Amino acid sequence: MHLPPWLAHALRAQRGPIPWSAVVRGALSAGPLLLAGVLADRTSLGVVAAIAAMLAGINDRPGSRRVSVKRIGVPALAGAVGMIVGTYAGEYTGAVTLTVLLTLVGLVAGGVSAVGPVASGAGTQVLVASAIGAGMPLPEEGWLRAVAYLGGGCWLLALRLALPTPGSLAGDFRFDGEREAVAAVYEAVAGLLDAVGTKHATDRRVALTAALDHAQDALTGPRLRRYASSAAERRLHAQYAAALPLAEAATALAWAEEAVPGRASAGPRRLAAAVRENTHTGPLPAPNRSGPALRALDDALLRAAEAFDRGRGEDLHTRRLTGRDLLRSVFGAGGREYGLRVALCFGASAAVAQALHHSHWYGEHAHWYWLPATAVFLVKPDLGPLASRVLCRAAGTVLGALVFAGFALVLPRPEGLIALVAVSGALIPVATRHFAAQTAVVTVLVLALVMVGGEPQASASRITETLLACAIVLLVGHLPMPGQRGGGVRSRLAAAGRAAEAYLAHVLRETGRPALREAGRPVPRGAEPAVRDARAEDTRIEGTRAEDTPTEDTRARRWTLRREAYRALAEARTAIALAAAELPALARHSEGTGEIVAVLERIVDTTTACAVHLDDSGRLTPEQVHRLTELLDELGRLDEGRGRVEVRLPEVPLAG
Repeated sequence: MHLPPWLAHALRAQRGPIPWSAVVRGALSAGPLLLAGVLADRTSLGVVAAIAAMLAGINDRPGSRRVSVKRIGVPALAGAVGMIVGTYAGEYTGAVTLTVLLTLVGLVAGGVSAVGPVASGAGTQVLVASAIGAGMPLPEEGWLRAVAYLGGGCWLLALRLALPTPGSLAGDFRFDGEREAVAAVYEAVAGLLDAVGTKHATDRRVALTAALDHAQDALTGPRLRRYASSAAERRLHAQYAAALPLAEAATALAWAEEAVPGRASAGPRRLAAAVRENTHTGPLPAPNRSGPALRALDDALLRAAEAFDRGRGEDLHTRRLTGRDLLRSVFGAGGREYGLRVALCFGASAAVAQALHHSHWYGEHAHWYWLPATAVFLVKPDLGPLASRVLCRAAGTVLGALVFAGFALVLPRPEGLIALVAVSGALIPVATRHFAAQTAVVTVLVLALVMVGGEPQASASRITETLLACAIVLLVGHLPMPGQRGGGVRSRLAAAGRAAEAYLAHVLRETGRPALREAGRPVPRGAEPAVRDARAEDTRIEGTRAEDTPTEDTRARRWTLRREAYRALAEARTAIALAAAELPALARHSEGTGEIVAVLERIVDTTTACAVHLDDSGRLTPEQVHRLTELLDELGRLDEGRGRVEVRLPEVPLAG
């Protein structure tokens, strides 16, 4: 018996080892901050700081210290801004004006959330903090609340930067996730080589993409200087860059389904061990050089050995998002739909909460901010499909409220509740593996904070408001919206299509155009748009004229475009998987998109194989051109009349 996708997703949990370092940070975050506030007789500020530390703990995911600065710090800063906005809006406006202002904040925060995970975390904290600032009765002024909130987030960030982790104890303290991330890339290359010609090759290629994305993120976080500032960091950059041609050759071998000697994967595994242990590679086994992809693999191994010895590298083959990219994300189909839905949910929940609050439904204890704050987490599509979020939130809140009610009967106050906050903070890194478990832990922590702040036991009202928020979000989530539904999926597909086209046009133009000139054949007029687009993309990435760049720079641009194409495809696959797990009324809007992204992936794989072959011979084989043409025709048939993706094929030189 197969469960429906929306129910199966609600029951699915992530797996992996317990992140003990994050558990320790969680135990030292919210609880000690609350204790400090109580001891200083500023309990309300301690509560605000503890809430910020709790939200920062949710963002404290595995990764390097460098990545954590952006992942934890940016949302904390955004939350402090939201606290100021909410506090002064709650003090100086009436119920109707406050509801309108919170709706506008939801519109802006929702649109910005479409940019990426960090922006989504920032949008979440803006909304939650603005609701708390407007509704939580605190004696302090708005700016002081904001300082306490920012201090709570920065406290956890300071713990993340200062405390050692298992990875850093084994080597350089500065590297707690970067070295393992780069080593995982070489392991993934070896895994793909082992799977060439088998049914597991596609899955191993997807795993290689994920490993490259993770390593790139780990190495490209914020730093005081623009470039790597130490020999150890430059060496690690060089080791990452040396993995890119290996990944390219392995992908080409998987595409061609050529037989690969068993020793081919031994070289990448030795490189992985050298990265982890920070040692020299030693002798590397050379693969058979019987074909273009195998020759590319051998050449890549030689370059990797040289890069490991030389240890100099700066280019991580990534680029910053431009203002145009950000505006496209915020005002595109995904950003518009995301912003509108968040605004409706946040505004509607605030309106209902205000109505209940002013009708004295809450009695003497005003918790109206719980309703819009709960709706924020329910309306976030990056936390899972809508039905799954609603089920998990309801179940987790009921469980957490009942657990807290039992603890509240026996724990001494406030010391017992402070200890409960510390224990809950330690459990958050483990509970993030499932939304219901995370909700249960957060519910216990929030109810304990409220009681320490002077409120009576509020488990019953917490359950009631959560169920009401679930109903509001479930209703708004299924309302018809202006324009086409599935904007998030369509925007991710469009981005993947643009990245695939830029990569394809670059590969065929850089080597295809000279070959055409040598053969006396002009570049056809129909190919010029893609050639111009590729040249403009190259100029934007490198800031130089494409015609004047040497071969190594050309390859560097190619690897940058390939990384962007595979990353965009991975993001599109994630969005499609989440959309497919919605209730049928919503899932139908993303039907057929899985087949489209699969064809795009095969186009990018084929382009990679073409790049390797063009490096080797300067021309494509008829089979490669036929495969490209066939795939683009298939893409056109799948997307006929829908305008979601468009990839053009420049005319290319044929072999022989």
